[in-house]
Amino acid sequence: MSADGAGLIRVLVADDHPVVRSGLVGVLTSLDGFDVVAVAANGEEAVREAVMHRPDVALMDLHMPGTDGFTAIRELARVAPSVRVCVLTMDDDDDSLFAAMRAGAHGYLLKGAEQDEITGAVRAIAAGEAIFGPGIAVRVLHQLTSPPAQPAAIAFPGVTARELEILDLLASATPTAVIARRLNVTPKTISNHVSNILTKLQVTDRTQAAMLAREAGLGRAAPDDR
Repeated sequence: MSADGAGLIRVLVADDHPVVRSGLVGVLTSLDGFDVVAVAANGEEAVREAVMHRPDVALMDLHMPGTDGFTAIRELARVAPSVRVCVLTMDDDDDSLFAAMRAGAHGYLLKGAEQDEITGAVRAIAAGEAIFGPGIAVRVLHQLTSPPAQPAAIAFPGVTARELEILDLLASATPTAVIARRLNVTPKTISNHVSNILTKLQVTDRTQAAMLAREAGLGRAAPDDR
């Protein structure tokens, strides 16, 4: 937590609705312990303001014009990793929840949450915890503790057997050169396969592909010849 002499939690509020922004700012500034250091109406502004002001916590909507919240969360993890993100959204679906988690969110609350719930979440996230709203935490726990519901080949029906083999190695954080040696092909061939995998999984990088693969039960065995 940032210290400015009073131990205030520095907060960035990012939402494209002016009423929501002003409401959150009003709540936080009316309470002891919070300092709203910046506001933003879209993801691009949120990233810029976060880099400039280095808040402890960013309260982030997911759907904003231009750069959305998912993109902003991923970018914050790259350019301002000390900023912890609490999503505050209308989206109560698993796809949005787990996409936000994969992007790097540290908490997920639904709009309509009580004032005490929001401020408590900000305090907890600033202290290093992960916070999820009622009902959401149960789904997160279920996702983390349940075995895969279906074999990986069924989970990724468009992926070939060779691509599935490579995806399994990506999920265990095996470097491209090691994968190439193990499969007796060139690194360029592996890179081409990886590009095809990213397209089929509709993700933008190897990390996201690896996370999806691990959720499907791949990558359990650690590489043995790095």
